[in-house]
Amino acid sequence: MATTWLSWPVIKQITGADKLARGHAARSEWTEELSARTTTADSVAKSVCPYCAVGCGQKVFVKDDEVIQIEGDPDSPVSRGRLCPKGSASKNLVTSPLRQSTVRYRPAYATEWQDLELGTAMEMIADRVLKTRRDTWQDLDDQGRKLRRTMGIASLGGATLDNEENYLIKKLFTAMGAIQIENQARI
Repeated sequence: MATTWLSWPVIKQITGADKLARGHAARSEWTEELSARTTTADSVAKSVCPYCAVGCGQKVFVKDDEVIQIEGDPDSPVSRGRLCPKGSASKNLVTSPLRQSTVRYRPAYATEWQDLELGTAMEMIADRVLKTRRDTWQDLDDQGRKLRRTMGIASLGGATLDNEENYLIKKLFTAMGAIQIENQARI
């Protein structure tokens, strides 16, 4: 659309019904042609904010298999469509080019990080857990009472996990003999 001097906001304000320029007079042709990113989405997925234990509902808008917007879910009884600043910026958690997508490892006394294959990292973790459990296992106390525990392993869980995940983590660490099991949501 060609812009003429008659379409300038100040002219529309003076000559039109919107004398205070709070409506149509303040809108340019460019503004009229804008549309929200959410209107062009192919699909919308309901989700939960990953940052804290509150569990605010989110709507994730997807277009061409890419996340284009994340907003609060008005149907959520927890947040009723509202998100805190971190929750509002959670699109960057998924789409930021700065997002770490590889396993990084810094060996003891090293000054640089190195990339590891996921399988290699998982094996290293499993080996260290088993060694720590074996080295710190306490079967009996000084008076011969059964302990069956390890003081060398502890767990601090994140509040972004749901009840089922926290339940399974608690069961896993208890089965390994750990007694220091805590969750951020309780602290």
